[in-house]
Amino acid sequence: MDTASRLREQHIETPSWAYGNSGTRFKVFAQQGVPRDPYEKLADAAQVHAFTGVAPTVALHIPWDKVDDYAHLAAHARDHGVAIGAINSNVFQDDDYKLGSVTHPDKAVRRKATDHLLECVEIMDATGSDTLKLWFSDGINYPGQDDLRARQDRLAESLKEVYDRLGDGQRFLLEYKLFEPAFYATDVPDWGTAYAHCLKLGPKAQVVVDTGHHAPGTNIEFIVAFLLREGKLGGFDFNSRFYADDDLMVGAADPFQLFRIMVEVIGGGGYGPHVAFMLDQCHNIEPKIPGQIRSVMNVQEATAKALLLDRHALATAQSEGDVLGANAVLMDAYNTDVRPMLASLRESMGLDPDPMGAYARSGYFEKICADRVGGAQAGWGA
Repeated sequence: MDTASRLREQHIETPSWAYGNSGTRFKVFAQQGVPRDPYEKLADAAQVHAFTGVAPTVALHIPWDKVDDYAHLAAHARDHGVAIGAINSNVFQDDDYKLGSVTHPDKAVRRKATDHLLECVEIMDATGSDTLKLWFSDGINYPGQDDLRARQDRLAESLKEVYDRLGDGQRFLLEYKLFEPAFYATDVPDWGTAYAHCLKLGPKAQVVVDTGHHAPGTNIEFIVAFLLREGKLGGFDFNSRFYADDDLMVGAADPFQLFRIMVEVIGGGGYGPHVAFMLDQCHNIEPKIPGQIRSVMNVQEATAKALLLDRHALATAQSEGDVLGANAVLMDAYNTDVRPMLASLRESMGLDPDPMGAYARSGYFEKICADRVGGAQAGWGA
């Protein structure tokens, strides 16, 4: 299959929360035209797909996207040309979770958190989603605050209950994060911890790599290569970071890193439906829909460059111990300007070759600014 055909089949999932108001620790910034409910979020996400052609699903976050009738919400998504993607749980915003959720020392709090995860599986059933994404803010701030091993036992117990509830064709992806909000010890701090829990549970449990959740200098592509080799890479939360978990547009800080990751994804057989490409970003100062369009385009460009890599020449140089030659092959692919190829690809798909410009000219933003007056805008915690 040629490069254009493989790019045409790419699938990048956008997150519902990217379309709501967000900000920093100090301020949530409101913008005009922001959705007021999950239905309007899906309508905005549909615009990203309409102009890029490769963003056909939208991840939900519960309870931020809670509705009375999830089948109706899924039908609304289909009416707009998209579908419901991963269901993301939220066990980090209730006061009860101050000392943890599924690892909390209080059994009643653990029960509440696990019941929420099971509720998310029910929402998967109702929407047709096949993926549950789990991220836990659980951890401790001080030595001696709680028993580190006991917290791992509690985590394993909850994960096992959720795993056993999954239906045929369903899976969960376990996310990890080095720190924040817990500062002394995070209960799922790294890929090794997530991998160990998933390995013990079975094939329906896989690891998701958030590109912003590592220590500075971490070789993320090595993690990707290892998890692919073990069959445990379930997906990505694509974003970008400069200092901590900044959740900026993917490729903003280090586009070369994104390319290196995609080189390993493609080389390791991870370019397909079994590894989910999801965006996880909060557009604080940039407009929401264009921010998502630009991120999708950034992933497309990194993917195109990785697909153009001359792997035969690379393997030859590697086998001959030609250090500079191997690096030159890699850099030739990275330095290729793939924008004309992607523009041509979009035209062949019946799309405008310039998604950003086409959206700006569409009048959609002006329309939602006029229509979405009144009501409560969606944002963090809503």
